[in-house]
Amino acid sequence: MMYPHISIIILNWNGWRDTIECLESVYQLDYPYYDVIVVDNGSKDESIQRIKEYCEGKIKVNSRFIKYNSINKPIKIFEVKDEDARKGKFKYSLYRKYEPNRRLILIKNRENYGFSGGNNIGIKFALEVLDPDYILLLNNDTVVHRNFLKTAISIAKMNEKIGMISTKILFYDNPRIINSVGTIIFKDGSAAHLGGRELDNGQYNRIFETFAPCAAAAFYRKEMLKEIGLFDEDLFLYMEDVDLGWRARLMGWKCFYSPNSIVYHKHSVSSGKYSRFKLYYIERNRLLVLIKNYPIKYLILFPIYNLHKYIVLLLSKSCNQDISNYNQLGILPIFTTIARAWIDAIRHTPKFILKRHQIMKQKRVNSTEIDKWFRKFSKSLFEVVCK
Repeated sequence: MMYPHISIIILNWNGWRDTIECLESVYQLDYPYYDVIVVDNGSKDESIQRIKEYCEGKIKVNSRFIKYNSINKPIKIFEVKDEDARKGKFKYSLYRKYEPNRRLILIKNRENYGFSGGNNIGIKFALEVLDPDYILLLNNDTVVHRNFLKTAISIAKMNEKIGMISTKILFYDNPRIINSVGTIIFKDGSAAHLGGRELDNGQYNRIFETFAPCAAAAFYRKEMLKEIGLFDEDLFLYMEDVDLGWRARLMGWKCFYSPNSIVYHKHSVSSGKYSRFKLYYIERNRLLVLIKNYPIKYLILFPIYNLHKYIVLLLSKSCNQDISNYNQLGILPIFTTIARAWIDAIRHTPKFILKRHQIMKQKRVNSTEIDKWFRKFSKSLFEVVCK
């Protein structure tokens, strides 16, 4: 049996404890043909040294989700500077002599390029040097099930226009609760996790089409990425997977959900669950995603959709759920953070209008098809906030 080649990219930023637990689960995958690439995004802690010690067998990993025998060590590390990674400099002939679970590529970025830029360095390197059939992105604060890859690839093989695969992401601290099984889109440019905060009662134990995956654990087909490009580095952090999903959809690619590809996610470890930092980037980037990808009629009606969004969030104070919990930051900090996000979005608008022009010139779907997406891949915002 021919197995597609998969390059797994894990972005680390000052989080070596989570990263080595993720690696321990990855190296026990029941799959014969994969690469593991850790991109260290300019960490200021001892991440690189600790990852090396893990590969030497000096650090033992304890995890309630890893029930298999410990993997063989040592793991051969191939260190690559970010400037060499960008140029595709790599000793591939030596690398290929090692088994998938006995090798690791460690790309060392000089600085923090954000989620978009950091992952892009790893993706570009994989596509140019390793030539995989699929890219799998994993947040470093995830732990994957042993059969994770096989089940997803079986779905990807169903149709060559399936460019993205979403997975069942459960909360690490409470695995009976769903973090995400895909993406919900809204007319104001925002997005949410399909299944987010729902009790997992098997309601998503089937294969179905969803708008796009959550990049915490997402598969992307090589041909799709080469056609539409990678993450938008101007977004830096948050909504970059939604933007990529929009660009893929506009070019005719599809996303399907793999119910048996299970991953456990610690969620918002790096940025903080309800921080002003997170609120700023989500608010700014939803505006930029809308400017860049949405049909013109949605831009015209944006003031109405946006007012509706804020009214729903105002009414949701008593819900005590994910979006509404930003209220704990206080009204003034929320207002100033949103104002700063809008000002920055306006500053970026000319550049994103140019990006929009290129996308709209190349898109392969019409407005009627896009209208169907909002019926098929959306929900009531109030339902999402207050469920």
